[in-house]
Amino acid sequence: MKIVSFGDVHMATRNLERMGDVLRDCDLIIVSGDLTNFGGIDDAKKVIADVRRACPNLLALTGNLDRREVMPFLEAEGISLHGKGCVVDGVGIFGCGGSNITPFKTPTEFTEDEIYEALRAGYEQVRGVRPLVMVCHTPPFETRCDRIMSGTPVGSTAARRFIEETQPDICISGHIHESAAEDAIGATRIFNAGPFKGGGYIVARIEGKSIDARLEFL
Repeated sequence: MKIVSFGDVHMATRNLERMGDVLRDCDLIIVSGDLTNFGGIDDAKKVIADVRRACPNLLALTGNLDRREVMPFLEAEGISLHGKGCVVDGVGIFGCGGSNITPFKTPTEFTEDEIYEALRAGYEQVRGVRPLVMVCHTPPFETRCDRIMSGTPVGSTAARRFIEETQPDICISGHIHESAAEDAIGATRIFNAGPFKGGGYIVARIEGKSIDARLEFL
């Protein structure tokens, strides 16, 4: 199985046209949040339609810059990962959208307790499944994936705590544009591909119980 993931799209889907070779044998795309720029359902529909043309099998999360109405839209489409878990070809996938609280009062923000509970709800639906993929728009706190320009970590303490407790194989995140990077918490590898218009994406190849994930750029 081959999973391709990217996020922080912000309506900029043009790079899909450059990913022909990458997506040719892709089994599933995961969009890790921020489909829009403060947009609602109409904007989200456009992004989802573009992604589906590249690969019909899709899972997605809202980011903090997607309006809250996008969450039930993704649920109605049957592709939401927020507080949900699913098994695709033997791979457990669960997640949490939005972000932790920011100074900017963006549309979809959650307390750390809410983030933890969403992750727990999704995890319970795939408990015991391996390989296990966690998708959280906000990266876990204090990694190479959650540093703003000043170097200050601004990720989610709840996401970090959940990873420490459950040790999924990989965690796919986004949110912090300037922190496209890889890191690890224990046995869990952490990825932030940065904004999609910057050309970053994650490829995870799964064979049996083995998962090989890499951060790549166009």
